[in-house]
Amino acid sequence: MKKLMNIGVLVTFAVAAMTSCTNSKQEEKIAALEERIKELENGGSSAQQNQSPTTLAANVDTETTPDGPLGAFDFEEEEHDFGTIEAGKIIEHTFKFTNTGEAPLVIQSATASCGCTVPKKPTDPIPVGGVGEIGVRFDSKNKSGVQSPVITIRANTNPNVTRIKLKGTVNPKQELPDGPVRK
Repeated sequence: MKKLMNIGVLVTFAVAAMTSCTNSKQEEKIAALEERIKELENGGSSAQQNQSPTTLAANVDTETTPDGPLGAFDFEEEEHDFGTIEAGKIIEHTFKFTNTGEAPLVIQSATASCGCTVPKKPTDPIPVGGVGEIGVRFDSKNKSGVQSPVITIRANTNPNVTRIKLKGTVNPKQELPDGPVRK
């Protein structure tokens, strides 16, 4: 029974991942979940069978704590609402932060949950007390409805993964009819 619950939780996470925008990171997560389902169906290891569904889901996107002194993010905002826009519009936003940690903040990666969103991270370490920015560009082309792309940042922080988010609504582009319009 527990095995079926674990499989159900993993399938739920896989479906949730597939319904959001796709990119290589999401595809990797889906592949990892599918592999984990196969392991569970074939008996899996006893250590994995004793894990809770929450722990199993967390293992797909591991968050760890690096050794030694760490940097720390203090974002001015962790979520930006861009409101309602027309499809095809490009939104750019800058998430500003201060390093409130005990060591220079080194950002290894910044990835988005959707191929329509491109983050740009600082390339140099941010000194203690220094300020930095994560630029984000969202392209609403071929999008409609509520959008909420998530940007995942990996850095020498505790935990090593931080997430920031855009949200808003995209109105579908109004198509003009071909040819003359009748009255």
